[in-house]
Amino acid sequence: MPSNKSVSDAPITQFVNCRILREHKLQREDLWVREGKILDPEKLFFDEKGSADQRVDCKGHIIAPGFIDVQINGGYGIDFSQATDYVKGGVSLVAKKILEHGVTSFLPTLVTSPPDIYHKVLPKVQVQSGGMQGAGVLGFHLEGPFISLEKKGAHPEEYLRSFLSDGMSDLIETYGTLDNVAMVTLAPELPNSQTVVRELTQRGITVSLGHSVANLSQAENAVQHGASFITHLFNAMLPFHHRDPGIVGLLTSDQVPQSRTVFYGMIADGIHTNPAALRIAHRAHPKGLVLVTDAIAAMGLPPGRHTLGQQVIEIQGLHAYVAGTKTLCGSIATMDMCVRHFKQASGCTVEESLEAASLHPAQLLGISHAKGVLDYGADADLVLLDDSLSIRATYIAGQEVWRK
Repeated sequence: MPSNKSVSDAPITQFVNCRILREHKLQREDLWVREGKILDPEKLFFDEKGSADQRVDCKGHIIAPGFIDVQINGGYGIDFSQATDYVKGGVSLVAKKILEHGVTSFLPTLVTSPPDIYHKVLPKVQVQSGGMQGAGVLGFHLEGPFISLEKKGAHPEEYLRSFLSDGMSDLIETYGTLDNVAMVTLAPELPNSQTVVRELTQRGITVSLGHSVANLSQAENAVQHGASFITHLFNAMLPFHHRDPGIVGLLTSDQVPQSRTVFYGMIADGIHTNPAALRIAHRAHPKGLVLVTDAIAAMGLPPGRHTLGQQVIEIQGLHAYVAGTKTLCGSIATMDMCVRHFKQASGCTVEESLEAASLHPAQLLGISHAKGVLDYGADADLVLLDDSLSIRATYIAGQEVWRK
């Protein structure tokens, strides 16, 4: 029985023999959890005279905050941009499967689609906490259709849209609702986009810049209006040029307000971004790097043809192409693969590689008081890793939800 009845009858779990990622360093400390939250052991001992009800021996492994994937289009045969009757079940299946890759929260991402797809899909999936049933859903990421024709990538041209009149009415007409939407990717050079950026930001929705031919001043203008993320840096944007570095220039821009951080998504799968480009970005702006999988329905499936939104795609080895072309259309990488590849390719520390998948996406979404950290009072969403950064176990709210 717990010996801390004065505060709570809930059992206390003590993770021992571990190195925990806290304050940007791996520290040899125990981790205490009660009622899904991380406890301050000093308060527990001295104020409550409490002790652990159960101990978990971590065998010297690392405990990091659970990973957060802010750009994932599907996986295991499920495509979030397909309006089937199984939409909710599809999101649930992916949520369950990504636990083994250390992901405890994610943003199901919809690529450019016709309005009826948004109208059918968006109302069917609610923001929800993670647990035994799978990783938590933090809201949708809507990537398109308000993007550049020239940089559409794998997005179907016939469904691209621009902002007419005030912009927001186009957005509502297209999406139907902004309930359960956490992020929108748009091209900031589109006319009337500033109004949209400002309005979305005021509603607490993260605005990301991507699939765009914006120059640097257009990108800076969008950031000044509230944009805070760059969708898959280097991909589907103007290449860096020394006279006008375009969106990439935001990493070192002096026009970003002092109090703000511009974050940028990086698909560290060894295919979408050359390791030298990854190193340039990381060294220029390490605190902004957010690892994303940009995984498609074919993640976890064998080579061959599969669907992505309204397109047919082909898997060849680790590459996913629009069928019949050499246009990349998302990855089949998992988040733990990206963490390992990022560390190896960038030469960064273990701590930096783990924070790029946890702390940074949480800061981007404004939830780092609860997620992406192992601070006292934060959610006990944890991932247990060995020294090769392979996942050994995943915990949500202190409960083991997956073990190797």
